[in-house]
Amino acid sequence: MEAKEWKEKLLTNKKNGYDLMPAEEREAMDRYCQGYKAFLDAGKTERECVQEGIRLAEEKGFRPYVRGMELKSGDKVYLDNRGKMLMLAVIGQKSLAEGAQITAAHIDSPRLDLKPSPLYEESEMAYLKTHYYGGIRKYQWVTIPLELRGIVALKDGKTVKVAIGEGDEPKLVINDLLPHLGREQSKKTLAEGIGGEQLNLLVGTEPLAGEEKDRVKLAVMKLLYEHYGIREADFISAEIEAVPAFNAVDIGFDRTLIGAYGQDDRVCGYAAFKALLDLEGVPCRTAVCVLADKEEIGSEGVSGMQSAFFETFVGDLCATQKVPLRVCLEKSFCLSADVTAAFDPQFADVYEKRNSAYVNYGIGLCKYTGARGKSGASDAGAEAVAYVRRLLDDKGVLWQMAELGATDKGGGGTVACYMANRNIDTLDAGVPVLSMHAPFEVTSKLDCYMTYAACKAVYEG
Repeated sequence: MEAKEWKEKLLTNKKNGYDLMPAEEREAMDRYCQGYKAFLDAGKTERECVQEGIRLAEEKGFRPYVRGMELKSGDKVYLDNRGKMLMLAVIGQKSLAEGAQITAAHIDSPRLDLKPSPLYEESEMAYLKTHYYGGIRKYQWVTIPLELRGIVALKDGKTVKVAIGEGDEPKLVINDLLPHLGREQSKKTLAEGIGGEQLNLLVGTEPLAGEEKDRVKLAVMKLLYEHYGIREADFISAEIEAVPAFNAVDIGFDRTLIGAYGQDDRVCGYAAFKALLDLEGVPCRTAVCVLADKEEIGSEGVSGMQSAFFETFVGDLCATQKVPLRVCLEKSFCLSADVTAAFDPQFADVYEKRNSAYVNYGIGLCKYTGARGKSGASDAGAEAVAYVRRLLDDKGVLWQMAELGATDKGGGGTVACYMANRNIDTLDAGVPVLSMHAPFEVTSKLDCYMTYAACKAVYEG
């Protein structure tokens, strides 16, 4: 053979997805992304994602799982973990002794949580103190419109839903120094420019007549009581998050990108979830979707991937077929669906170009994540990677191999190691993201759609 033939036979030839995608699939991609943007707007917190997920799942015939209920092939069930974690399953044709096809993503995102005693007044301005959650760049959260989402749990057992800043409602903001006065601040590093204790939300300035001390604070508390029936002490048992007050939008003259808050990792969470809802017929093996909480702080707690909730749900499913849980897990496969870093030519020095994910080249497969010497990675085996290559190629899914930046430039983790610790073959895969962890992240519509297609391919086995 000539050199050209050898090149075609032996070498990898990466191509932009738009050079490969047929027109009819482009239309399907656009429809999918419209649904994804609507999901982002409805779910700006993990609780809202669970609520919206349950609503959409029930429309597709899923029903709440109750321990001890009989299940047969084709049954669709879900289980809600404390309103912050959701698991869904479609029972397959084969016994769970043959394992399950699992996708695992997370629905929490970097944000600002209100402190237990947040409300205070300074110089006749009222503020709410926050404690940042996850890996954020604190300077990115100042001087942008913010809203509050969450719940207040009252002593009598009732909960009150809080949503301030939606639509035309008033927004909140964190102030920064004026450029005219910020000379000393400008000498600091980006990490030092804004401190954690400066991330305080400005919430009011009008004093309550007839009072001498903390008049603005009291006026704000009066408004909250009149609208929600809560008192200052109720903040102690509240989960209220400050999140960016803007909705998902198209980016670029050609509308090929999506800009929104919380795409890490709701972009993969929605892909895994929607793929399960769209399964046609009964899958060969039981298909399971995990939408976990707390990944951004190490997957800890009762709603994180390290909790026993996963084993409890899958173990209950196994019990309906008299299959030991350990037998199911060792035969299962999991796609750990979490975002990866998209190559950004403006900051090329933190990437390794030959092993980076590129926008519009499809879902990024990551054999390992972690940091430096693969710390915190599950490091999937060669056989697991080959299995996913075959699945995706057979279904015509566009994919690329990727690492999370250059070797010594940082890194990050996913839920993959916790699934692998359960004796489940696991591979990381997800959408390449620009400006990851910023209040406004950017993804490619093509990559979003291919991640959905990849999750569907996994469920179908």
